[in-house]
Amino acid sequence: MDRGSNRVLALYRKLETQYGPQYGNKVWPRKQRRAGITPASPCWWPAETQYEIVVGALLTQNTSWNNVEKAIANLKAAGKLSPEAILKTRNTKLETLIRPSGFYRQKAERLKLLTKAYSRVLREKRIPTREELLAVKGVGKETADSILLYAYGLPHFVIDAYTRRFCSHHRLFLSKEYDDYKRFFERSLPRDAGLYGEYHALIVRWGKKAKMNL
Repeated sequence: MDRGSNRVLALYRKLETQYGPQYGNKVWPRKQRRAGITPASPCWWPAETQYEIVVGALLTQNTSWNNVEKAIANLKAAGKLSPEAILKTRNTKLETLIRPSGFYRQKAERLKLLTKAYSRVLREKRIPTREELLAVKGVGKETADSILLYAYGLPHFVIDAYTRRFCSHHRLFLSKEYDDYKRFFERSLPRDAGLYGEYHALIVRWGKKAKMNL
């Protein structure tokens, strides 16, 4: 690896020492394995099922995770946190349940579209491609990569505002393009989904800590 790659790994080890494990390699719950659901290897994302990760990845757009947790709690309490239930629920009802996540009308429509795509690949017993996810209305690159990494355990490095701030702070890389950052990390690190998930979780932890100290 080149000098830049060594620095990226060195910063990872520094974060790991400072904050400890973020459960990027957490074992997927046994009940999900018994249900035949393919786990994500990097599972620090707070979810009980693969589909819950998919829902959370969409609902977290333009809002805080605290708000997403409230919306997911509403879905669970109403018995609606499954692909079948979401697709059968009227939009007005779904909007009410996910209202805490903001942009609830838009997200209700897009959640149904994403759920249809999820259900289709589940029936076909395969994993969606990044291009398929990006073709779903409302699914951007960060959302698609979050789904591929955390729901399917594929090595796609997730880029968010914390990642950009981390790169700027440490003078690692600077670009206006999402995919430039994605390529930078994926070329600088071993191709390992567990590592990607753990690194991203550590960057989020770093970003929240840095924000508190402003």
